[in-house]
Amino acid sequence: MAVGWLDSRRIMKITKDTILADLLENLKAREILAKYNLPCLDCPMAQYEMKSLKIGQVCKMYNIDIKKLLKEMESLFDPSS
Repeated sequence: MAVGWLDSRRIMKITKDTILADLLENLKAREILAKYNLPCLDCPMAQYEMKSLKIGQVCKMYNIDIKKLLKEMESLFDPSS
């Protein structure tokens, strides 16, 4: 089970089941998603759907390498970084 958004003082485990909206609360995570050309990050109409979409679903829909994306996302919350 994926852990929801945690504040910056705690570590978040990001998996393919992490909800997209939870990731978008973090500015650096938004930048990473934009780097992968994820469409509609700022679209008001898409905001509702993002509350239920899992990052694995999004990667499948837009042909994004989930392993590469997760590795980069997890580095945001790695205390040794």
